[in-house]
Amino acid sequence: MSPTGWSRMRALSFVVSVLVFLCTTDVHGDELTVLQAPEFVSFQKGHWPISGEKIPDLVALTMGFSVQEDLSWPGLQAGPLFQRPRANVLIVVRGADGLALPQGVASYPLENPVPFTLDSVAETVHSLFAEDTPVVLQLAPSEERLYMLGKANAVFEDLPVTLQQIRGRLSQDGSVLATLPLNSLSRNAEADLLFLSEIQVLHDITALLQRHRHLAKDHSPDLYSLELSGLEELSRVYGQDSPQYRDAIAILSSVLQKFGEDVYGLYGNSAVVEVVTVKNFEAPVTRKSRSILESKQISNPGSPYNLAYKYNFNYAVVFNIVLWLMIALALAVIAVGYNLWNMDPGYDSIIYRMTNQKIRMD
Repeated sequence: MSPTGWSRMRALSFVVSVLVFLCTTDVHGDELTVLQAPEFVSFQKGHWPISGEKIPDLVALTMGFSVQEDLSWPGLQAGPLFQRPRANVLIVVRGADGLALPQGVASYPLENPVPFTLDSVAETVHSLFAEDTPVVLQLAPSEERLYMLGKANAVFEDLPVTLQQIRGRLSQDGSVLATLPLNSLSRNAEADLLFLSEIQVLHDITALLQRHRHLAKDHSPDLYSLELSGLEELSRVYGQDSPQYRDAIAILSSVLQKFGEDVYGLYGNSAVVEVVTVKNFEAPVTRKSRSILESKQISNPGSPYNLAYKYNFNYAVVFNIVLWLMIALALAVIAVGYNLWNMDPGYDSIIYRMTNQKIRMD
């Protein structure tokens, strides 16, 4: 090949490498990545860290719900008041050191990665849309932990939950083992089966949603919370430098990309899909300090001090309602009293006016 041809080949390979770099985002360590989001949920791109304990508040705000404490984080801006996504899907990947996720909406570093749950968001969805029976699904296959609410009880009743059920599902027709490039992963090792079981659960969720497409057309928002710990088990058994761990990273990255695109399309491009990657969870330091304060307060119930009751976040709302209602009633009483004081009975009152005419006629 001529020198000109070699230079063209090098330039072409450079362009391809640049395009691959732009189309993928390497998520290293603890990070929050927004894979999919509608246009009215405005995530701002930037290097703004977010605390792990604020993830439930972030999910609630993306769904249009209010939170007790304001989230002073510039990554999410206020959107339209009358538009909310139809679903929010949060996937927590434990033991992930690096995921080549697609170029999503935005990505933010995660600090203070403490364990969290979306129980508060699930309770809000259930309380506000109890009559519409929304889908609420919280699943952790490694811990065999499942929480379903609303229409999820009917839709996901065939979803394998326990590890024994999921492993039985892997040997059935339509299993992911027939389509995934396992490479160094084994079908007989316990750690490998745990990882493959979680991949099978993601595949079954999208299959059930495609079968029940009417769920994405109702007016109640749906909530999905999935926790995957197969990578953490592979890292513990084989190590992060092992070929099994690297193959699992490649498989999970492609599966998460397809899962996000499928869910986003099923909900009519009106779903938020987030992925939280953590190496390992840390103990919540703030919760420990709170528990110490609470134990001191409970240990001395007969305190002679006149301590105030626990602060309620609705106090400011109730106080303003009572205050302005009293002011409005006081102004109304003053206006009525003023008008009565300056009233002319002969002209302003029909009773005195008729009486006055009767007297004149007599």
